[in-house]
Amino acid sequence: MYASSEKNPTNTTSGGRSQLIDNHGRIITYLRLAITDRCNLRCSYCMPEQGVETVSHSETLSYEELERLVRLFLELGIEKIRITGGEPFVRRGCMDFLERLKHELGVEQLVVTTNGVETARYLKRLKDLPISGINLSLDTLDRKRFETITRRDRLSAVLKTLHGALELGIRIKVNSVVSEETSDSEILQLGKLAHDNRLSMRFIEKMPFSGEKEEGPRIDYGLSQRLAKLFPGLEQRQTENGSTAREFLVPGFRGSLGIIEGSSRKFCSTCNRVRITPQGILKVCLYDNGVLNLKELLRQGISDQDLLNNIRGCLNKRFADGHQTESANGRAEQPSMASIGG
Repeated sequence: MYASSEKNPTNTTSGGRSQLIDNHGRIITYLRLAITDRCNLRCSYCMPEQGVETVSHSETLSYEELERLVRLFLELGIEKIRITGGEPFVRRGCMDFLERLKHELGVEQLVVTTNGVETARYLKRLKDLPISGINLSLDTLDRKRFETITRRDRLSAVLKTLHGALELGIRIKVNSVVSEETSDSEILQLGKLAHDNRLSMRFIEKMPFSGEKEEGPRIDYGLSQRLAKLFPGLEQRQTENGSTAREFLVPGFRGSLGIIEGSSRKFCSTCNRVRITPQGILKVCLYDNGVLNLKELLRQGISDQDLLNNIRGCLNKRFADGHQTESANGRAEQPSMASIGG
């Protein structure tokens, strides 16, 4: 479902460069591109213990289709592309795909989100691209808790990726989901990563995308108050427009701390992103049910111009925020984050 169009935005700058602008005047410069719904972990907040029903390879966008979409979104003014999954590195050919995006299509800001389990072997190639940054999912530094959360005993592999990336000087953001079970000691341990290293340690509100029916009211985790108590002297710093995180400097820290308020959705007014699921569905908000089947249009032989017009049309019918989107689309049963693109 869409919102009604509130504006008739201009899609070019005064200099003639194409832009993608929604009906609320927000300029879209960031594409999150999920290349697989498969993952080698089974995080409890992302999917059920038995995993999720994955789509067949034929129903996932091919690399050729993904590259065509990237080229078209670059024409629309997209400046930053994040490759996600599932876990992107479980898809064969992921690293070759990243290299084509960078060297053949000319993506300037290319970043990747990974759980780090199989990433260490690719770090040298990622450095040589160069990759603009890695977002590494890591919810605890305790081995037993890691196994409980992810249902896999792979913490050592993730830490190998973390330390290897730091040694190579790759820009790292560590993303940690805070749940009801997350203890103060875990947050303090994770915070120490930012104390000792030049990285951004970001704590994320748990969001309703576990692939199971949501029961009861959502929990307010009070992350701001909690971090202020655990890390005295927090000072919020300016972030780039469209950032989902509030970032903080802490006295004596080499890196920074951050909070991503995905559940309360306090950053919608500056949202500059869209996402494409592994099945080729365009989402203009994390909380919508998909607004355009790009895969179907590609396989029907649509022209580039008609596809561009379809994409622009979707951005002319966008809700103002995630709360409005969710109200229109419903919240009783949510998909797995792996099937959406994390």
